[in-house]
Amino acid sequence: MFGKKKAMIDPETALAGRTEMMPVPAAHFVNGHPIQPPFPEGIKTLVVAMGCFWGAEKVFWQLDGVYSTAVGYAGGYSPNPTYREVCSGQTGHTEVVLVAYDPDKISFDAILKAFWEGHDPTQGMRQGNDVGTQYRSAVYVADEQELAQVEASRDRYQAELSRAGFGAITTELGISGPFYYAEDYHQQYLAKNVNGYCGIGGTGVSCPTGLAAG
Repeated sequence: MFGKKKAMIDPETALAGRTEMMPVPAAHFVNGHPIQPPFPEGIKTLVVAMGCFWGAEKVFWQLDGVYSTAVGYAGGYSPNPTYREVCSGQTGHTEVVLVAYDPDKISFDAILKAFWEGHDPTQGMRQGNDVGTQYRSAVYVADEQELAQVEASRDRYQAELSRAGFGAITTELGISGPFYYAEDYHQQYLAKNVNGYCGIGGTGVSCPTGLAAG
């Protein structure tokens, strides 16, 4: 991809963005469900970042109990940015996946396990060969209770990573702010382009179960 910026910009120097939302497809390319709220009653959401969002999204749409997914931008400053703006490093956003799931069919713990094992959360402002602030690892959740669960999961996974010789987890954790949808052609990209680029790769270290209860 394009950006190589390795340090977060200051809010006052971020691109202005725009008021207009990106047009959103009516249905998920893989399962036909809506990718934009309102979702059915009981569906919960979180936002994760684990490098290039093309491969990251595929990790989650394949999980039983995940109702829908969408790719977009979050964690930065510029409203409704374009892909090229995000890749410039001038928006502060990271590439993210909105995961909508049914907690009666898949647990928060299982979502976190897929997240941690699906990438290397120790790499800072990069993921593999993709370098820049837009590729940083992150988890954004609904409330303080969920945030505490994610923090506990991070600490337990850190212990496993440390035993395996990896460094400190650099994942950004926080309460969800605005989620800005990416352009239509990015949505479910690897289902539309089966031989498309996928930079996703984990550490090979297993994430212990029961993380969210810790």
